[in-house]
Amino acid sequence: MQRRFFSAALVSVSLAALGAAPSVWAQAVLLRVLTHSSFDLPKELLAQFEKDAGVKLQIVKAGDAGEMVNKLILTKARPIADVVYGIDNTLLPRAVAAKLLDAYTGPAAQRASAAAMAEGADQTGVVSGVVPVDYGFVNLNIDKAWFAQKGLALPTSLDDLAKPAYAKLLVVQNPATSSPGQAFVFATIAGLGEEAAFTWWGQMRANGVKVVKGWTEAYYTEFTRNGGTRPIVVSYASSPAAEVFYAKEKLSVSPTTNLFFKGGVFRQVEGVALVKGGNPAARDAAGQFIEFLRSAPAQQALQTTMWMFPAEAGAARVEVMKQHASEPTAFDNPGVTDMNSKGKAWLQRWTKVVLK
Repeated sequence: MQRRFFSAALVSVSLAALGAAPSVWAQAVLLRVLTHSSFDLPKELLAQFEKDAGVKLQIVKAGDAGEMVNKLILTKARPIADVVYGIDNTLLPRAVAAKLLDAYTGPAAQRASAAAMAEGADQTGVVSGVVPVDYGFVNLNIDKAWFAQKGLALPTSLDDLAKPAYAKLLVVQNPATSSPGQAFVFATIAGLGEEAAFTWWGQMRANGVKVVKGWTEAYYTEFTRNGGTRPIVVSYASSPAAEVFYAKEKLSVSPTTNLFFKGGVFRQVEGVALVKGGNPAARDAAGQFIEFLRSAPAQQALQTTMWMFPAEAGAARVEVMKQHASEPTAFDNPGVTDMNSKGKAWLQRWTKVVLK
């Protein structure tokens, strides 16, 4: 199961893999695509896009989404990309304030979207040139077998997790180093209220919450499903589907399930945009790439590679997502203005309450 925001890498998908003649390759436009490190679509699909668009893709993975935006800011005078994928609703205000993006008005930006980059957007979901590509939910996952073996009732609220019966059961990611960790902290603030949220976090510290650097450490080291001691983990609404998809044996029911608590669910929307100052010769190709990410093949593939829900309105769900990735009926996101103006102070306060 792959999730978000880790190592940096450079990936280049070559037309040579399709047996293209050298002369065709030499004439192809180079399209530089900056992404976060969890961007993952089948190589065959990317190669087909290269062939159809007559381009050579250079996909640069720039670490987590925050690092990716930092790289765009630092290289603004001489942009390192022509198009960027992975700006989400928490980072959108920062990208807009830094004037990193150009408007895109092609067909994908005019069609209805299943998710909006910010509250108040019209049915397209496009905000400041960022076209929605996918969305998902950060929330709590539990190991069902652990609770059954212990005979412990499932918690029914965040408040339950602060009770002695649930001591030392939860592992979370540090919001200073992890996007899902940050999203979960923001959800507690939006859902409980700022003061109540930090009171709860203080109670969780006293009740033995464990904090790790990122999602990989939380899920693959600390979570009981993978040999750890913590049966509750901050993860994603799609994680139960991924458990079924990657299981060695055929499963009809996921071994994990979602807990959708008030103050414990954050909706993340990711989008794609043109980079201001990108190569003019690649501008048309950049637009084609935006359209490609909203195409039916890409919208289907991302469901079992990046484990997100498709943003294209009416896009078909793959069977494993349809059966095992439930969507919450409600979520708690702070307003974009608050995330932008108060986010840094929230994280500093969280660090003081939980770690110091």
